[in-house]
Parts: sequence; C-alpha cells; structure tokens
Amino acid sequence: MRISWPHMGSLEFVLGSVFEELGLDYLLPPPNSQRTLELGTRYGPEFACFPLKTTLGNFIEALEAGADTLIMVSGRGPCRFGFYAETQRRILEEAGYDFRMVMLEFEPGRIPGTVRKLGELKQGRPWRSVVRAIKFALSKAYLIDRLEQQALHQRCLDREKGATTKALERCYRMVWEADSYAALRRVEEEAFELLRSVPREERETVKIGIVGEFYLVLEPFFNLGVEEQLGNLGAFVERSVYLTDWLRPSGNNPVAGHHDREVEEAARPYLTHFVGGEGLRSVGATALYHRLGFDGVVHVMPFTCMPETIAKSILPRVSRDLGIPVLSLVIDEMTGRAGVATRLEAFVDLARFRRRARDAGLSYSLQPAF
Repeated sequence: MRISWPHMGSLEFVLGSVFEELGLDYLLPPPNSQRTLELGTRYGPEFACFPLKTTLGNFIEALEAGADTLIMVSGRGPCRFGFYAETQRRILEEAGYDFRMVMLEFEPGRIPGTVRKLGELKQGRPWRSVVRAIKFALSKAYLIDRLEQQALHQRCLDREKGATTKALERCYRMVWEADSYAALRRVEEEAFELLRSVPREERETVKIGIVGEFYLVLEPFFNLGVEEQLGNLGAFVERSVYLTDWLRPSGNNPVAGHHDREVEEAARPYLTHFVGGEGLRSVGATALYHRLGFDGVVHVMPFTCMPETIAKSILPRVSRDLGIPVLSLVIDEMTGRAGVATRLEAFVDLARFRRRARDAGLSYSLQPAF
C-alpha cells in the first residue's frame, strides 16, 4: 500500500507527519504545475468546481508515480466539496486506474470518525500510536499556521522582495524534519527567529484581509500567489481561514483568534444561516475586518462555487454599508496571473488612497465592489 493525497496548503505536513510516525509508505504528489491543471481539466467535468479539477490532477500524477491508495478530505452542507471523492473515484476508475479511495472529514465534531478511517490504514499499529501520530501532526499544523501568519504580516516590509517567502520555505523544511515534541519546540523558536531576522525597512502599508473558499485561500499555486502579490505591493495581510480551522473541533480559529460565533454574529445583518463551505465566514470576516480597521478585503473564489457565489452577491452591500472596498477574484483554469496582478495593484492603490483620505479627514466616494 502506497498512500497519497492532493495538495492543499500545508496539509501535506499533517498527513505526511502521521504516516511518517506510523512507518507507512506514502508518496507526496509532484508540486502543483500547469500539467496538474491540464490533467484535471482534461478528465474533469467542464463545469465542475475548479478545486475538483486541480485535486483530480494531483491524483493522476500521484497514481502515475506509483500510489495505490488515495486520501481525499470532505465537507458538509450545500457545498459540492462533499461529492469530490466519489466523483473523482468514478472518473479515475473509468480512466483505467486501479486504486483505493479513502475519504476523511476534518469538520468540527467529525474528528473521531476521521481517526477511525485512518485506523483502517494503520496495518496492525496500535490505536495508541495512531492517536499519538495525529496529535503530533496537529502540533505541526498549528505551528505552520502561526509561521504563515507571521509571514503574511511582515512581507510588506521586506527590504528585498521575496526574502520572507524564502525564509518561510526554510521554516517548512525545519518543521517537516522535526521528529519529536522537543525538536518541534526548538524548531518553533528557531523558525520565528529566522522570520523576524529578515531585513526590513519602514514604509507606508495598508491592511488587507483575504476571505473566500478554503482551498483557494490556502493553495498558492492556484490562487496565483495572491498573498505574496499583496505583500509585495505593501499590504499587511490577514486571512479568514487557516488549515487548523478544519483540524481543531472547538470552532475557534487558533491563529486569527475569531470564534465561529463571532464571525456568524458579524454576518447576521447580511446572512443569517449556513450556506455551505465558507460562504457565511466570508461575509462575517469582511465585517470583522472593517471593525479591526482594515483598508480592504480580497475575496477569492472558484468559478461556479455555490457558497461563495452567495457571498459574492452579498459583499457589495457589506462594502457599501461599512465603507470598505471589496475585490472579488473568480478563478478557474482560464484565469491569468497578469490580469490578477493588475487588479490587485489597482485595488491596493485604492485602499492606500482611502487610508490617506481618512487620515487627512477628507471625504471620498467608494464603489462597493468590483
């Protein structure tokens, strides 16, 4: 048995750590690339969600490299994400691949079921070892999220563009190599010191929040590096979702610090119920960013995503009522990096103008969302 799974932010560190601890054979799929996208769009339904196509491409590349057991995470509610695993299983079987599909649910309250499914793969290892491996992997995930948050906050001050990104990549390797809690504590201290030692220079910055569909917010190759682009444009960035939002059942964002109830309360004037995926969170987090003094919000969503389409239809009103600019980026296989870069540059200029006008006590008009 050789296990693999699709890329999604730092998920590879979590699952890879679990299987490493258990001594199971696993295979990381090749890094996301244009070929990944081409394979996914070739075999996937034309109007399927963009993440279904990209993760399908990951699966095909993993199977080509020798994997025979595929792991896919799932969700709940109106979002079609819950159907990905079964849809992809059928597509891959029709394409002639021989494999086993295992579906995991990292939703609040569903962690015990996920532990049981991982137990199916443990090949005789005691349950005690499985639970210990998962807890250690969660510790790695939490540390990675905190390191990513530090990078989001400081990238705008880099003396040399890309320096924080390079340091963060070194931090990833350090976390991956940690094989005990003692080693992980040492890595935590060294990694934060490495990030904070990146040369900086003071300059005018703006605060931009990122909201949107979980996968696209977390996966930099397919969101076209929106976080790094914003940071290089001089934006202090925060995002509404981190990987540990799925991995911790408390309902509290352990990195950004906002409990689900707080987000739902902020969304209530505009959206009063769960609509699947991160639709409710996108609306609520936008309102929260306004309260926290942010200068704008970038909303990232896949083409045809139902929950985020609902959020996108509501965000213009949120923008108008609260006076905070909102830029919605709808991404699919046809989206080009140059077009996204142009829109982000214009948006940061707008946010910077808004801050200067506000600081000077001047009035300004704001088109709600574009």
